[in-house]
Amino acid sequence: MNDTIIQAAALILPLIFAIVFHEVAHGLMARSLGDPTAAQLGRLSLNPIKHVDPVGTVFLPGLLALFHLPVFGWAKPVPVVASRLRHPRRDMMLVGAAGPGSNLIMAAIAAVVLGMVMRPYAGVQEPGGMIGFLVLNLFNFISINVFLALFNLLPIPPFDGSHIVEGLLPERAARNYAKFRTVGMLIPIFLIIVLPQLIPSFSVTKYLVAPVEWVINWYLKLTVLIAGV
Repeated sequence: MNDTIIQAAALILPLIFAIVFHEVAHGLMARSLGDPTAAQLGRLSLNPIKHVDPVGTVFLPGLLALFHLPVFGWAKPVPVVASRLRHPRRDMMLVGAAGPGSNLIMAAIAAVVLGMVMRPYAGVQEPGGMIGFLVLNLFNFISINVFLALFNLLPIPPFDGSHIVEGLLPERAARNYAKFRTVGMLIPIFLIIVLPQLIPSFSVTKYLVAPVEWVINWYLKLTVLIAGV
């Protein structure tokens, strides 16, 4: 297994797990709040195939990578019927927050496991072989989960952050804000991919770099603490 394959595997595997748990978390929260739609449709599964969107997960990211553009994509959203929730406005906020919340929890678990794996080495040497591959996966898992959490909290419909904003707005303003959701992923695609090509100085994702790095740094401090380095 050459270095390129190892690096690719250490990115793809953590990404798949992070996305799958993110989507399942939405469904689990919805079920706990009265909407069993995702469970009834078999979407509370850890099988990645059930969460793959042919366009958002495969075609678009591959096309963007081919043309050296910012890679952007999405999984198949877990279905949630707001009217089946016990308190739709409040509960949709909780359902929306569940995905990013699960990512932050998984990043914390990965940070703890990484510290435990690194503890025998205690900064004396770098682990190699399968342990080295595991360390790389855990580090990437922390980074990917943090990025997914903060990225999805952007208040741009239909990202998770938009559900939180919608629940905080007065009802009339919330209804007007929700109308943007009807255009699907066109708004994020325009803001993240198209607009930066027209205005090179504009970038939504660049504003996430500092917060993402700051949060990752705190997780790694936990890793170092547990590793005893």
